[in-house]
Order: sequence, then C-alpha cells, then structure tokens
Amino acid sequence: MRARFGLLRTPALLTPALLAGCALGPDYHPPSIPAGATGGFVSTDPAVARAPLPDDWWVLYQDPELNRLIAQAFAANTDLKMAEANLAAARAVLESARNGLFPQTTANLAGTYGRDPVTDEILVLTGRKPQTSWIYDDLLDVSYELDLFGHVRRTIEQARDSAEAELAARDDLRVTIAAETARAYGEICTLGEQIAVAQRALNLATQQYRIVDRRYAVGGGSQFDVTRQGVVVAQQQATLPPLQGQRRAALFELADLLGETPAQAPQAVLSCQSPPALSAPVPVGDGAALLARRPDIREADRKYAAALAGVGVATADLFPRVTISGFYGGISTEPRLLTSNNALVWGVGPAISWSFPNLYGQYTKLAQARAQSRAALAGYDSVVLRALKETEQALTTYESELGHHAALAQADAQAARAFAQARDQMAAGAISALDLLTAEQTLISADAALAASNTALVQDQIGLFKALGGGWK
Repeated sequence: MRARFGLLRTPALLTPALLAGCALGPDYHPPSIPAGATGGFVSTDPAVARAPLPDDWWVLYQDPELNRLIAQAFAANTDLKMAEANLAAARAVLESARNGLFPQTTANLAGTYGRDPVTDEILVLTGRKPQTSWIYDDLLDVSYELDLFGHVRRTIEQARDSAEAELAARDDLRVTIAAETARAYGEICTLGEQIAVAQRALNLATQQYRIVDRRYAVGGGSQFDVTRQGVVVAQQQATLPPLQGQRRAALFELADLLGETPAQAPQAVLSCQSPPALSAPVPVGDGAALLARRPDIREADRKYAAALAGVGVATADLFPRVTISGFYGGISTEPRLLTSNNALVWGVGPAISWSFPNLYGQYTKLAQARAQSRAALAGYDSVVLRALKETEQALTTYESELGHHAALAQADAQAARAFAQARDQMAAGAISALDLLTAEQTLISADAALAASNTALVQDQIGLFKALGGGWK
C-alpha cells in the first residue's frame, strides 16, 4: 500500500510545478562586442568631429532641394514600400502567435440528413425502428493549451524578434535610400559643375584659337600653331558628351529612387551646378554610437534572438502538449428542440499530444535550430566587424580626398596665375606660342581635376554618412 500511495501521489506533487510552467531553451543575452569597438575611430583628423551624428544628416548641407528629394524618396520609394509591407506581415504573424495565449473557440451550426448510429440505437431501445431523418446541432467548442514547457511563449518571442528584425531591415533600407538619393543629387550637381568647367575650358580654347588664327593671318605665327590650337579645341569638345551622358544617367537613377519613371524625372534639378557643401566638419561620434545606431547590427541582433527562441520552440516540442477542451450545445432531430434540456450536450476534459516514443524528428529539428542560432550569432559578429570596417574605410577615403582636393585647389590657383602671366608675356613677345599653349593646357587640366575632386569629395562624404548609419529615427 505504501508503494501504491507513492505512485498515486507523484502526479499530485508534480501538478503545481507543471501548471506554473517553464520556458525551455536558452534565454537571450546580448552578444559580446569585440574589444576596442566602442572607442574613438582610428582614422580621424581635424576634418571630422566627435560630435553625435544627427539622424537627418542631410540637413547639414543646408540644401532645401536635397531635403525635399529625400522626403519624397521616403514617401514614394518602391523598395521602401515593400519593406513596409514585409514589416506589416511580420507584425501580423506576431499577433497570430499571441493568439495562442487565449482559448480557441469554434462555433458550429449544422444540419445533416441521413442515418446516425447513435440515434438509431436510441430508437431501437425505445421500441421504434431506425429511420432516415434530419439531425441538427449547434455546438461551441473551446480549447486552451496549458503552456507547460513554453511552446507558446517561445513562439511569441520568435515572432516578436522576427518582427523587430524586419523593422531594423526597414530602417537599414531608409539609410540606403537617404544616402543613394543624396548621392544621385550630388552627382547631378557636381557633373553640372564639371560640364560648366569643361564649357569654360572650351570657350578659352576657342578664344585662343581665334587669337592664334588672327596672328597667323597678319604673319605673326605659323599654320602649325593654328592646327595645334585646333586640336585643343577638338579635345575639349570631346569631354562634354560623356559628362552630359553621365548626368542624364544620374537623373534617371534619382527618378527611380523617387518612385518615378524616367519620363517623370525631376528635370528641375539639372539647374544645379554647385555641389552640396558642408559648413562644418562631419560629426562622426564614436564606435559605441555607431553600434547603437546602425540598423543592420540591430537586425542581426534580433535575428539571433529569434533563433534562440526557435531553439526553445524545438525543445518544447520534445515534451507533451496538454490542452483542456470542452464543448457545449444541442443535438436534435428538430431545430426547435435544440435549446431544450433533452437536446443539451456538453463535455470538458484534458487532451495530451506527444510524439513519444519516436522523437527522432523533433531531435533533428532541435539540432537544426541550434545550428541556426550559432549561424545567427556568427552573422551578428560579422555585421559588427563589417560596420567598423566600412566606417574606417569611409573615413580614410574621405580624409585622403580632402588632402587631394586641397592640393588640387592650390595647383589650380597657380595654373590660373601661370596662364595669365603667359598670355601677357606672349603679347609682349617674350615667350613662344608653344609656351602659351602649354600654360593653357595646364590650366584646363587643373580646372577639370579640381571639378572631378569636388565630385569625389561629395560622394565620399555621403559614403561616410551611409557607413555611420544615419537616416532613420
């Protein structure tokens, strides 16, 4: 009797613990950050500031047209609309998972014509013959899963973390859209500047051609001087079509970012011939701010958390799922009798669902979930390292271009002075036509190089802003 009493008492002792429930599987803890990742950046000089980066970094250019274009891109970009739809779908999955916390109900109202074994048996017992008839029922079925091992809770965690990963993916796309819109606009403006510089160089070469031609007409030069200057004019004419083509291509790129067709491209931006410029050093913050701001890092973190919750779901599937079910309603051969006491049917009781003893499939799913969590953790580490690398590379590229631009600006100023001096000396007969031509070509090359550096500088600035992860709130 004592042994039997112990066996009978064991379930009673376990019941409170089971009803309290537990969520199996690993709990989420933030992944570790590599050493040195949260301090100042390695590639910094006076060209950048440690001040925090504003979310809407493009306002630093103080360009209303750029602000308007980015606002339009955020509102109309088709990729961003797709990301919003994916986020809405993920949130719907989360709401569906949360539904598991509540009883599941089903209302049934049916009428069936035929023979029912239970009804036939009742008729026989009451001395009547079985017969074909209508059978009506109205039943309310209710079931509630006792989440003893955390299957429902881990499923909700997985859905929530996946939805948050979709939100981070949407924010990361906003970073890209803001940067690419600014990049396309900046390219249009800087190419406008390059075209203007090339046109000025063409005008200069044409003016010099006329001077040389007039000097030759009065016997002050040779036909070779005229031909040689004509070559310079032709070379300058050849630089314009590629620049104009690149500018049209950038305009079509901008139209796509704005959710418009090439026919709807904003032609008004073609009037821009001055690149956007910053009035202060680029604010870059530090590594800690970068890791907290970049949405791709947050997305990787949420994917890791979702993968850990998936391990919990797979672990819970190794154990029984206990459900309390019940029904209430009426069954009768006449609809008017459904609400009578004689037609009343009801029932309540537990149900256990378990794949025991063949749990091989569940174990393989658990192994898969654990492997996916390891992959998600490695993915997080990879994204962190990539974010740091991209930022340091962007800083290095930007700072080197700043030095390059400063040297080109100095060279361009000297080339302009040298050409002015050569023109005066040529008029005085102190130098040859070849010396003047050389000074002219040097000035043309210096102007073109400086304009190209302006383009590179704007593109490098925007690349740095993108690497820093600004563009979302």
